[in-house]
Amino acid sequence: MRVESYFSPAAAGESEVVEKRSRFIGHVVPADSEDKAREAISRARSRYHDARHHCWCYIIRGVAERYSDDGEPQGTAGLPMLEVFRRGGIVDFCCVVTRYFGGTLLGAGGLSRAYGEAAKQALEDSGLAEFRLYECMSITCAYNLLGAIKSDIEQAGGIAESVEYGENVLFSVIVPDGYAQTLNKRLADTSAGAVTGVVTGRKWSPNSFSRYK
Repeated sequence: MRVESYFSPAAAGESEVVEKRSRFIGHVVPADSEDKAREAISRARSRYHDARHHCWCYIIRGVAERYSDDGEPQGTAGLPMLEVFRRGGIVDFCCVVTRYFGGTLLGAGGLSRAYGEAAKQALEDSGLAEFRLYECMSITCAYNLLGAIKSDIEQAGGIAESVEYGENVLFSVIVPDGYAQTLNKRLADTSAGAVTGVVTGRKWSPNSFSRYK
C-alpha cells in the first residue's frame, strides 16, 4: 500500500501537568532514527537527573515502535503516551515524560491520564509537519526564461529549493511525486522545447504545518 503522506512533530514541544503535587514534564522532539530517540531520552535523564521516573515512547517510521514505563506500574505510562501518537498517525518522534513524585499515590488510572495528558500537551506545543513524497529535479534555463520557468514550477506545485546563477540559471526543484512529467510539459511549452527538467531522485519533505487537534 502506497503511503501518500505522514505526520511528524514540526519542532520540539514541552508541557507540564501537575496532579496531586506530582509534576509530569513532557518533551516531544522530531526523531527519524533510534539513535536520535535515545539521545532525546538521555538528555531528559541528564536535565532532570533528580527525578524518579523518565518514561518514554517513540515511533520511527518503518523501523521501530517502543515505549518504557521506567519503573511505573506496567501499562500506566509509556503505553498511554504512545497511544496519543498512534491516534494521530504520527511517526518519527520521541516523547519523554519526567515525573517528580508529589507524595500521593495516583493509582493506575490517575497515572495513565497524567502521562497521556503530558504527552498530548507537548505534542500540541510542537505542532505538526505533514511530509509528502517528492521528485527531485534539476532544471537549467537561460536568463530570459527565468521568470517564466519560476512560474511553471509554482504552477506544477513545485518548490525551488535552490537557484544558482552562472552562465545559465540552475534550479534544484522538488515536485509532488508523479508531477515531474506535468512540469516538463509546461517547461517544453514555455521554452519551445529548449528546457527539460532531469529527475535526480525522490525524497520525503515537509508539505505544510498545522496544529494538533
